Amino acid sequence: MKRNEHIAPLSRDHHLGLLFCWKIKEGLRRNIDTARLIKYVRHFWSAHLQQHFDEEEALLFVLPGDAFCERARQEHRQIAELINSTGSPEKDLALLGELAQQLDNHIRFEERVLFPHLENSLSPDLLQNIGDKLHHLHASHPDDHYPDEFWGKAF
Repeated sequence: MKRNEHIAPLSRDHHLGLLFCWKIKEGLRRNIDTARLIKYVRHFWSAHLQQHFDEEEALLFVLPGDAFCERARQEHRQIAELINSTGSPEKDLALLGELAQQLDNHIRFEERVLFPHLENSLSPDLLQNIGDKLHHLHASHPDDHYPDEFWGKAF
């Protein structure tokens, strides 16, 4: 799907988010120690996801009373709560699987429903303004270099 150039940086972030979900699912499939997975989750949250959520909420979810924007905000809170709930070994396996699935579903909702809705609802001037701010915030392309590549080749 062709994305409006002004919000394309957020779609690039979504690609990283889908890779994050895959890595968590792959770690679970390989029975990687949950402590390693949790460490990666916390890294990704602080290095990428938290800022991404903040940018979307501050810059893009600007339509007052919009049900789609409210749904996305609520999903952001639920995902953050899942991340903050990790740290209990007896719960972490289930939480990690739930986190990966919820984030995957959330990203797909934003890409397939919310972003097209906003592209059609926001004025061209407002989209340009959002794009200018995102361009400044995303001057360098994010990546997810993480030293413990538990999702890669078997050790």
